Order: sequence, then structure tokens, then C-alpha cells
Amino acid sequence: MKIACYIRNSTVSDTVKAILARANHESVHFDNEATLMRTIRRSSVDLILIDMGVEPRDDNSILSWLNLRTGDNTPVIIVSPLRSPELAALTLNSGADDFVNRPFEAVELVARINALLRRCAPLQVRRSISFAGYTLDRDSGRCTFRDQPIELTPREFSMAWMFFSSPGIYISRETIGSVIWSADSEVAGRTIEQHVYKLRKKLQVGEEKVVMIRTAYSQGYRLELCAPE
Repeated sequence: MKIACYIRNSTVSDTVKAILARANHESVHFDNEATLMRTIRRSSVDLILIDMGVEPRDDNSILSWLNLRTGDNTPVIIVSPLRSPELAALTLNSGADDFVNRPFEAVELVARINALLRRCAPLQVRRSISFAGYTLDRDSGRCTFRDQPIELTPREFSMAWMFFSSPGIYISRETIGSVIWSADSEVAGRTIEQHVYKLRKKLQVGEEKVVMIRTAYSQGYRLELCAPE
């Protein structure tokens, strides 16, 4: 990950650079606000770390920038030697995502950085599933077994996606009904068993039975691997 660091204290800057390098983060260091602002406007970074070594004045440009940021979700950590609850509250209320007092332990700083990066990372939508020789592709709605196509209706594919997403875990009839039919579970429940029956038959390719959909009356359905014969 690429982290922009605005730290005027050279000793602190060197310490942070070494900590980030050991944690496999790339760091870019700045010694003035103007260069930092120009850089983050022109190129993307994953996180911004700013050292606030003195009590900020009312016209502090960093606080103004935090207050005026719009459409920029890059996480910001403020580091400061000033052990002031008021300063921590001021920076956090202005738009910073975390406040860390220094001196700090390397393990804590890295943990806070990683936690913010995880929290701010864009959600990755799962596009395909591979399990026991079966492959489901969400974009095309296709299901294959060892590259051999299995013809599924859109609802059968949606049901298969649910089962293959969580093999071994029971999925209730209510969940299947609401997700696939978007309707009252009692209405949808009349046809769930019929769709499960058809899906079971289609997942058995030729004479080979690799997976099965088990039914438990009080729990719903789950996908299981079949024991080899």
C-alpha cells in the first residue's frame, strides 16, 4: 500500500519510514503542506499520515483541508506528541479517521494503519465460485462441471450460487424464498422443494455423483460432498 506522510520532524520521519518498510508499505514523505496537497490531488494514495507537532491555530491549513474534503475517502491518521484530548477531538471532528500519540509502538501504528486500510477498502463482489470440479460464473450465469456445461434456469443458478457459496451450511427455506423469489416465504415455499429436486438431478453429471443437496426438515438445505464409492 502507498502511504503519504507529512512529517516535519526528520527523526520521526525516519522512524515512520522504517516501520512502514518493515510492514511492506510504500511511503512517500513530504516536508511541507503544499507539496503534500499537490501530490494527493494528482496521484492516488491509500492512506495519509500527518504529524501535528504543535497546537494548531484557527487558520491551520490541515484542519481546513480536512473540513473541506468532499468525495475523497482516503483515510487520514493524525500523529502528535501533544497528549491533548481536545486536539484529538478537534482533528477527528474535522475529518481525520484516527489519532495516535507519539512516541508510539511500531506494532500499534501498523495495526491501526492496517485496520483503517481494511475498513476503507472497496468491497469486492465475488464473481465466480469453483468447488469440487464445478464452476459458477456470476456474470454469465453459467454453471459447468469440469468444463462441461450444466443448463440451469436463472432461479436454479441463483439457488446453486447460494449452496456453493457456503457448502456444508444449512440454508433455511425462509432465506431461499426471500433471496430468490423476493416474496413471502410461505408463498415461495411451495415451489422450493421442486426447484431443489431439479437442481439435484442437474448437478449429477452422467453416472458421477460428486455433490448432493441434503434436506433437514427443521434446518433447510445444504450442499455436501459425496463420499467416493
